[in-house]
Amino acid sequence: MDNTENNREQLRIVQESVCGKEITLAHVIGGPLPIVYRKLGLNPEIDYGTSAIGVMNITPPESSVIASDIAVKSGNVYLGFADRFSGTLIITGELAEVETSFREILRFFNEDLHYVVCPLTKR
Repeated sequence: MDNTENNREQLRIVQESVCGKEITLAHVIGGPLPIVYRKLGLNPEIDYGTSAIGVMNITPPESSVIASDIAVKSGNVYLGFADRFSGTLIITGELAEVETSFREILRFFNEDLHYVVCPLTKR
């Protein structure tokens, strides 16, 4: 086989990633062990008995900036991590405060921005 014959047999696949307007993960971890905080690089000055970590993933990823603003304005929470490139948001605080912040984010994104949102999960 010559090169031209070989080239005709090659299959090219083009993959594209198209972001939807959605929140695909909204989970609250109640009473995580101190090791979880340390491994995530979160605030070590925590009362672990009443603490929680909230983890959220949003597309398009720039939406994490809006979610971060809503989180800190709607609950007494600490902004642990917000990445406008991956769409990841991590907040910490008292269990009720983290849950309140996440519920407000989900409400705003669903009702005002018309995103598809997942249910809030908790463990």
